[in-house]
Amino acid sequence: MKIFGIEFAPLYLPLKRRLQTLAVLFYVLLFLQAFSIIGFFLFIYLLFTKFYWLSLLYAIWYYMDFNRPYSGGRKVSWSKTWSIWKYFRDYFPIKLVKTVNLDPNENYIFAISPHGIMCFSAMINFATDATEFPNLFPGLEPHLITLNGQFYSPLMREFFMMCGACACEEKSLKYILTNKDRCKKKGQVCALLIGGARESNEAYPGTYRLILNRRKGFIRIALETGAQLVPVISFGENDVYNTVEVKNGSYIQTIQNFAKKYLNIGLPIIRGRGIFNYNFGIMPYRVPINTIVGKPIPVTKISNPTEEEVSKLHQQYKHELIKLFEENKSIYLKNKDAKLEIF
Repeated sequence: MKIFGIEFAPLYLPLKRRLQTLAVLFYVLLFLQAFSIIGFFLFIYLLFTKFYWLSLLYAIWYYMDFNRPYSGGRKVSWSKTWSIWKYFRDYFPIKLVKTVNLDPNENYIFAISPHGIMCFSAMINFATDATEFPNLFPGLEPHLITLNGQFYSPLMREFFMMCGACACEEKSLKYILTNKDRCKKKGQVCALLIGGARESNEAYPGTYRLILNRRKGFIRIALETGAQLVPVISFGENDVYNTVEVKNGSYIQTIQNFAKKYLNIGLPIIRGRGIFNYNFGIMPYRVPINTIVGKPIPVTKISNPTEEEVSKLHQQYKHELIKLFEENKSIYLKNKDAKLEIF
């Protein structure tokens, strides 16, 4: 149905489709920090009511618990099996694909590309059980590694830790990969989006432009901990929004660079669909996303790796990532001539 050129969704859609939309809307609002704002608002508001003691108790708890995102987090298993995640998965849909078995007696860094606009596949694959991670990789314990800022807000920090997420800091990854205290069991997985916020500004449909050449911190951590390095690529992640290409040197690019440098966020200019229309809005398009987990690169533990050793493993990782892309693009991409562009 079209009104003034705007195409609206039919009034009568299966309930399942409506629930899928609501599930993704929940995550979109979460990603856009709506729950951070609500969390801070509630904390301050309660201070001026007879329930002020709730905020004071939480402040004490927050102080005592501040380092938890850097020390293995606080996973609550039942939160990973919520029905909302299955509706989220089926909206696109998202599929997790295993290429080889992974030994549960090893630890791993899942080096994931591309970042995309809102990391839909990383969230559903590695912070929930909706795509059958426990069945595909028995004995492995995934931790989605995300921005430190996600753990500052009263509501956001608890939510992300419930899903097993941890902060993106060297000490956080090393805590997990050296099997300290809460992560004593082998089979720990740090699921890390290598390109970060900067790569979200390169998330143009049909392209795979990766910010990788200068990203070597995860390589050094792999060497220092002996964690096996696993290339992971998500086909379709960049296709869920229409992204406006920004010219080099433009005013908009200056703003994006400022946001990345000082706020550690990307500011891509996007257009999606709406909740009730197909023409514009903040909702992603229903585009299939297939996440391929490649073959692990064996890593020998080196306490103090040299720059040459880091660079050598970095080159090997890039080679295996390109190989994984080329071997699978004919299966999951319409454009069989697509190439990885690495910057």
